[in-house]
Amino acid sequence: MATSPRLICASGDLLEGGAGVRFSVPRAGGDVPAFAVRFDGVVRAYLNRCAHVPIELDWQPGEFFDHSKLYLVCATHGALYAPESGACLGGRCNGRGLTPVAVTEQDGLVYFLESD
Repeated sequence: MATSPRLICASGDLLEGGAGVRFSVPRAGGDVPAFAVRFDGVVRAYLNRCAHVPIELDWQPGEFFDHSKLYLVCATHGALYAPESGACLGGRCNGRGLTPVAVTEQDGLVYFLESD
């Protein structure tokens, strides 16, 4: 199955440990919220859904990192996730991680890789 890229944002919109960019991805039943952040110099993207209860993580639009800028945090439950993998690190996620979303960064732009 081929993928077609869909523009999310300019690379410069994602600063290391800074605010993320929200976007949506198609899933069965309609579009689902997702987000992209930069961590360790790499753009990472996940569905914007806590593994404990399917609510959005950000405490303010685009604010996904905790105060240390080392972890992604669910603003409602306090669950912590590893930004590089989406793995649950503690809290009410009970070992369940975030769902990754395929993205790529090319020529100063970040794209969602949408399956055809």
